Amino acid sequence: MTTPSPLTTMTDSNSGVPEVEFGRSGAGYLVARVGDTAFAMLPGRAAPHYLATGWRINRPIAEWKRSDFYGHSGGLADETAFRTKVVENAEHQREKLALGRRDAGSNANTPWGPSQGATVYAEGVICHSTAGHGGFHLSAERNHEVAPVLRARGGWYEEDEAWAIVAITFPHLFTGYERRCAERTIKNSWPDAWEAIFGIVLLQPGESREKDRRAFEKEHADNWIVVSAITSDQQPGFVEVVATSGGRRGAGTEERRFLVPSEEYRIGRFGFVVDETRHPVYSGPSSFIGWQGR
Repeated sequence: MTTPSPLTTMTDSNSGVPEVEFGRSGAGYLVARVGDTAFAMLPGRAAPHYLATGWRINRPIAEWKRSDFYGHSGGLADETAFRTKVVENAEHQREKLALGRRDAGSNANTPWGPSQGATVYAEGVICHSTAGHGGFHLSAERNHEVAPVLRARGGWYEEDEAWAIVAITFPHLFTGYERRCAERTIKNSWPDAWEAIFGIVLLQPGESREKDRRAFEKEHADNWIVVSAITSDQQPGFVEVVATSGGRRGAGTEERRFLVPSEEYRIGRFGFVVDETRHPVYSGPSSFIGWQGR
C-alpha cells in the first residue's frame, strides 16, 4: 500500500508483542528496532533526514551499517520526528497482532495476476499478493457495504489507493495508523466522496490533493504551464521549457518555449507556471530533440 499507506512491518505472528529499542549505529546514526523491523534516520535530500527501514538485522544495534537499510519511508525533520514514527509503528504492529489476521495459501486469479498468497482480515475480506501488485477482494455481501460512490464492480480494490476504501468501510479490521492513512488517501483522491459520505461541507485548502489540483488548474487555466523541461546546452544557467496554456496536452495544442533561470526552476505540486514578465519566449536553437530543426 502506498502514498500514503502503512510502513511495511512484516511482523512474525509468533514473535510476540514487539518492543521498541533505540540506539546508535556504528556510524553514529540514530536507529531503532521494533520486533524484526529496523529503522534508521539517515541524511536526506528533499528533507534533512529520511526514515530508512531494514529487516531482521541479526547483530547488535551498535554494529548496524547503512547498507543494512533499503526501504525509504518518507522525510524526517529531526530526531523527535524519527522517534514518533518508530513508536507509531510499534503501536501499529501491536494492534495488528491483536486483530488476528491470518495468512493463507491462494491460487485465485486477480486483476493483477495469479495470487501468490493471501491475508484474511475477516470472512469475505481478503488481501492478495501477486508478483507485481496486489489488493483486496471483497465478497459480494461485503462489497455491498461499500458506499455506492466508491464501490468497485467485482469487489477488487488495488493496493496503491483503493485499499483505503476497504479500510474506511470496515475500520474495525484495521489499525489506528492504517485508518489515519486511509482517511488521508480518500481525502486526497476522492474528496467529493469523502464529503458526501461523512457530511463534510467542504474540505479546506491543504486537506485534499485532488481539490488543490482542481483549484490550481482553475486559477492558472490561462497561464503557460511547463509540460517538458531540459537544461539548456545553448544558454548556460537556464532551463529550456516547453509550456502549454493551462498545461493542456494533446493533438493541436499550442506549445511555446521559454527560458527559466536554473535557480528559479522548481516544479511545485502541480507544475511550474511561467511568468511571462520575467521568463522570455525563446525561439533559438533547442536542446529538445523534437524541436531541433523547427
